[in-house]
Amino acid sequence: MRDEALVGLSSDGDPWAFGELARRYAPAMKAVASRLGPSLADVDDIVQESLLQAWQRLDQLDDPAAVRSWLLRLTARKAIDHARRHKSHDDVNALTSVSAPTPSPDSAAVVSAGSQALARALADLPESQRTVWWLREGADMSYEDIAHTLGISVASVRGRLARARHTIMTQLEEWR
Repeated sequence: MRDEALVGLSSDGDPWAFGELARRYAPAMKAVASRLGPSLADVDDIVQESLLQAWQRLDQLDDPAAVRSWLLRLTARKAIDHARRHKSHDDVNALTSVSAPTPSPDSAAVVSAGSQALARALADLPESQRTVWWLREGADMSYEDIAHTLGISVASVRGRLARARHTIMTQLEEWR
């Protein structure tokens, strides 16, 4: 069933339809929350709070076809608020690395060192740049969605993202 139909049914109070939306988009919501939230233990709570808020505010969704980006924006806001309350970014080091199915010890060491270097570069970014970077690269949100989520202009999103990318590339120069 298409998103638009599920949103319509959910707006009419159908819990099954909303459950389908939740099952469809919860993995992406968890990905956003895990990148922006202070700890992995809080991810499920952030997603659950976001889904509850979405259920309560479904009538505020202007375009039913955009339900995915709307849910991701709600989740990002919740995760950012949660991170600000707790002021901890220890989970930046919990990056998942992509490697060969059975890497050699040498290649595993290189991938691990590269992941650690990226984690350090991200940790060194100002919070505003790190947040924009995660929303774009981790959650694959559009510039417009990021701007709406953070309450800033699209130009600010572009600027923060450009500065973040430049800083990361500079710090990871040896990995090119």
